[in-house]
Amino acid sequence: MLDLSEIKIIEHDVLVVGAGGAGLSAAIEASAQGASTGIVMKSLLGKAHTVMAEGGMAAALANVDERDHWKIHFRDTMRGGKFLNDWRMAELHAKMAPDRVRLLEEWGAVFDRTKNGLINQRNFGGHRYPRLAHVGDRTGLEMIRTLQDHGIHQGIQAYMECTALDLLKNEDGSVCGIVCMWRETGAFTIFKAKSIIFATGGGGKAWEVTSNSWEYTGDGYALAYEAGAELMDMEFNQFHPTGMIWPLSVKGILVTESVRGEGGLLLNSKGERFMFNYIPDRFKSETAETEEEAAKWLAGDPNAKRPPELLTRDVVARAINEEVKAGRGSKHGGAYLNIATQRSAEDIKKKLPSMYHQFKVLAELDITKEPMEVGPTCHYFMGGIKVDSNTTMTAVPGLFACGECAAGLHGANRLGGNSLSDLLVFGYLSGKNAAEYAKKTGHSDFDKEHASKIIRSATSILNREKGENPYLLHEQLEGTMQKYVGIIRTKDDLEAGIQELDKLKEASKNVKAKGASQFNPGWHEALALRNLLIVSEAVAKAALIREESRGAHTRADFPGEQADWLKYNIVISKGDNEKMLLSKLERSHPDSELERIAKSTIEDLEQEVQQERTNMNS
Repeated sequence: MLDLSEIKIIEHDVLVVGAGGAGLSAAIEASAQGASTGIVMKSLLGKAHTVMAEGGMAAALANVDERDHWKIHFRDTMRGGKFLNDWRMAELHAKMAPDRVRLLEEWGAVFDRTKNGLINQRNFGGHRYPRLAHVGDRTGLEMIRTLQDHGIHQGIQAYMECTALDLLKNEDGSVCGIVCMWRETGAFTIFKAKSIIFATGGGGKAWEVTSNSWEYTGDGYALAYEAGAELMDMEFNQFHPTGMIWPLSVKGILVTESVRGEGGLLLNSKGERFMFNYIPDRFKSETAETEEEAAKWLAGDPNAKRPPELLTRDVVARAINEEVKAGRGSKHGGAYLNIATQRSAEDIKKKLPSMYHQFKVLAELDITKEPMEVGPTCHYFMGGIKVDSNTTMTAVPGLFACGECAAGLHGANRLGGNSLSDLLVFGYLSGKNAAEYAKKTGHSDFDKEHASKIIRSATSILNREKGENPYLLHEQLEGTMQKYVGIIRTKDDLEAGIQELDKLKEASKNVKAKGASQFNPGWHEALALRNLLIVSEAVAKAALIREESRGAHTRADFPGEQADWLKYNIVISKGDNEKMLLSKLERSHPDSELERIAKSTIEDLEQEVQQERTNMNS
């Protein structure tokens, strides 16, 4: 056993891992409950994927269209998720989001305003009404800024450039700490905590074309899995329909859905608005089927049907993919997104300043004059760590999860804008419940042999004389996932992909990083490989089991949704023999009132909401 006497031990009641919108929301609430709170991040404070959520946060504030209501937001979320969502989580999200957004405003968020001075809201794919509270196309950045400014005054301790390696548990199986490594020095530290919250984001760096930055290596999924928590819905990976296509150096960087929300048109190489050809039957009643109908929406007609460019992300991503396959793609293999013909240059620069700057600098293209080239990019995990709907606690006592790394809210496909309000709602719930759990729990000693084993495993990568190059293994992993576990999947491809992943997993056991432990990117890359491989295996195996096409999971050999598969979630756990176990978990029957709301026609719900408001006013 290693001598741990020189390793610094830091104690907190609640420790949050991840400092995006979910982690900051959780830390703020835990601290507000009186808990000593620390927040660990592998990058810098403010450098989180949340800033890439540019378009807005979805909440039924009804500031722009008074017909909006939590029931309709809930209905949209369930329909967008193809009814595989956790019903209770979708209910909590829709009900709580307005108050959390208003609270963010109280804390200093500078939202765009309506003429009456209310928080402005814009249209987004899958949302019945203009529902996204926004700050131009920099909403995620404003959220992070506001949460940081508010949280820093509550005494929250931030630990930057600190990578979490593995959890420590008590004899009773509950968490009691986590082993981390300082990226600058390579020194190890152990955090003791009564409860731990994972807010670690997704794992998009397993794919070659992704909007995710280097931090997104699936750490939360892998650490929770190794500690005995369950993963769920891992087959549902969202490929955002609009990532940058050209130049290659920026391929995959996100092009916000706000461009389409402000009227941007998707065109093929023939100049055709091809989305009219891809409207699913279930959306035809509320989607414009002709350019004339779509023009009414752009002109501001409140009763007009939404243009097909605002269909859900899974539908749009597959449509672009089909156009490219049919030979009607853009010059560099995507589609054209044109906002220049729909809005004035002044409007574009005012409402989409980040997009204007991004294309001007990175692609030398002026979006006020020319169309963008866009295509699907791996963007978001709907699946993740399985949590309790009300408390967000996992199967491991004392371990909570929220944000993208938690499963349940989004089902088979996430609606744009629901991510930011998800972070506010479930970050708050995680912080509240983790603090309450910590109040009932004392600090306990961790297993020193287990901590030593974690550290030895990390340093062995540096100490072996020769081995596999971590960068090459990661590159091979990205190629494997892109080729075999991409936007369109088949049994043959998935089985071939799993075989390749097995080879990579075996090769990774002998990975070697050159150099010392002080800031060593090769070592960090090697440490992330285990997590990326766990996530990739979970996604591929879950995708192989789910023999249907639902939401963001498309099986070419099993087209269409299957009623029987609506009854199940695929749950993943670690077996005693170190093998990954997958099972079909039968879903509990939803609350009858929630089921009624989700399956009601929009006309019936509108009348119901109007009647409720009339009764309240009288």
